[in-house]
Amino acid sequence: MISGCPELILGKRRKAFFSFVPQAGPVPHSSGQLYVCRYQPPGQSYTEVYAPVLSRFWEEIDVVKKHKRPRIRLNRKPIQRPKVLPRLVNHPDPIVSIIIPAMNERATIASVLREAGLVHPRSETIVVVNGSTDGTAELAEACGAHVIHVPEPLGHDVGRRVGAEAARGQVLLFIDADMVIPARELRPFVNAVLTGVDVALNSYSGPVRGKVAHPVVLAKHVLNGVLQRPDLRGASLTAVPHAMSRTAVDTVGLDALEVPPLALAKAIRLGLNVQPVHTVPVGKLNPARGRIGKKGSRVDPLTALVAGDHLEAIHWLLLQQGPRGGYSDLGRQRGKVR
Repeated sequence: MISGCPELILGKRRKAFFSFVPQAGPVPHSSGQLYVCRYQPPGQSYTEVYAPVLSRFWEEIDVVKKHKRPRIRLNRKPIQRPKVLPRLVNHPDPIVSIIIPAMNERATIASVLREAGLVHPRSETIVVVNGSTDGTAELAEACGAHVIHVPEPLGHDVGRRVGAEAARGQVLLFIDADMVIPARELRPFVNAVLTGVDVALNSYSGPVRGKVAHPVVLAKHVLNGVLQRPDLRGASLTAVPHAMSRTAVDTVGLDALEVPPLALAKAIRLGLNVQPVHTVPVGKLNPARGRIGKKGSRVDPLTALVAGDHLEAIHWLLLQQGPRGGYSDLGRQRGKVR
């Protein structure tokens, strides 16, 4: 202990930053006797400073000290609060039926159902769980949805037909279980059908500015052109969300819902009111599928399936309107040519 500096001061909390250097006697100063101290923040080299003893000792230290003593923080794990599941109420006399096919979508189904429950006050939510092994059906039931559970996979779009068979509403809204779309983006489709539209399409046309057109985007534009509805551009029943009136479903037939381009072709050919009503950029929401090909590009198995669906729709149209699909031959006399 240095003469004139009580041991009590050396026991203060600032001792970790300041330590006295043994020296012969104090150094004269106008404010009193000074002693040489070492100021050493943790992990840094020390600096020698002068500081007075007793009452003026702490005043000088407050001026010299540049860093506060780091607080000791305990490495505690964050408190895991259980997620609150949405609680749906299926109306006994629904106006809107929300149909959601699902296969191993436990990660998103609760959020999808939360938004679905906010679309319309008189609605029912039907989840067609097929081929799931991750508890999607149990979670959907816990949320209050009407669950149709099929053990084996049904295949692409077949769940829409199954859900439509069970639906009781006058408006059928179709969405997917792997995309969380806010309720405010779903209501325009319902409102359009309630005000006279038979088929309310998502007006999202897909990426059209690239040098090479995606096969599915190209197929949608070709089909709409053949149907003499170029105003639809790339809008299609292939893309969710979309809504149909009960009249439209009865007109095109439930089986057509398994092949969405065919349902669209029938709706237009049979004179239903088909309109693009709202844009939801599902291309950004849709999770990437498929494998990486030899050239580094992703190969999506659904590309060939959806392109084939559009060919099936064109084939049906040719059967209805002849080999030229209703387009004029401009009076060619082909039988006169030998």
